[in-house]
Amino acid sequence: MRKDKIRRATPKLALAAAALLTLIILIARIVSMWPGTSSDTSQTPLPPSTATQTSTGPNPTTDLYQAARMQMVETQMRNRDVTDEEVLKAMEKVPRHEFVPERYQGLAHADRPLPIGYGQTISQPYIVALMTQLLEVGQADKVLEIGSGSGYQAAIMGELTHAVYTVEIIEELAESATELLHRLGYANVQVKHADGYYGWEEHAPYDVIIVTCAPDHIPQPLLDQLADGGRMVVPVGPPGAYQVLWKIEREGEEIVSRRITGVAFVPLTGKHSPQ
Repeated sequence: MRKDKIRRATPKLALAAAALLTLIILIARIVSMWPGTSSDTSQTPLPPSTATQTSTGPNPTTDLYQAARMQMVETQMRNRDVTDEEVLKAMEKVPRHEFVPERYQGLAHADRPLPIGYGQTISQPYIVALMTQLLEVGQADKVLEIGSGSGYQAAIMGELTHAVYTVEIIEELAESATELLHRLGYANVQVKHADGYYGWEEHAPYDVIIVTCAPDHIPQPLLDQLADGGRMVVPVGPPGAYQVLWKIEREGEEIVSRRITGVAFVPLTGKHSPQ
């Protein structure tokens, strides 16, 4: 009698167990469809986001110098009398710190000239901007610079026009300026090691001539190489003293001179110079 009851109960238990298993499987499938609940690491990954990917961020040193240049332009130029937007853009763009010795890079954007070796200096930023603005440089102009130094003024000019020729009497500075300008991509700037008093006759006449060292008189060869309608800015005065910055314009055979301001530049040296 007891055995018979057991035999009749077994099918019922089996059916209940099967139903329970089916319910568990169904619940597991439903749960697996919910977002974020799957633990299957072999599933096909989601496609990448189309949002812009961010990098590790710009180089902090580059950012620091860029901010310094913008501050330099705002406080030393816009707050004074430099208003030419193209000149201001060039001053913001050219990495001035590259053109000074490493030990002075922290002062590269200060309102002062800095030594670059061999008794020479890189001009005060404001003076660079002022002289450049006075010259009204256009993209079609051909520029001659006398006194390359480290190449900074030539780089500024290179941002404004298609052809810049710059002359440096100190061979080591001419070589280093050539290398630096090439590294920074100024293919439109050519550097020559020579006595700047005599200009660079091969490429004359020039629409713009800028002299970044002070002769004690305006060199006649530079006047001869200035094109009709051309402009020249030059500091003139005795060595070791303050000079006067002049803007010279050629109108046919006539030379028109205008006094701008007092300045202090290193002297223009060469065979013509009094010893």
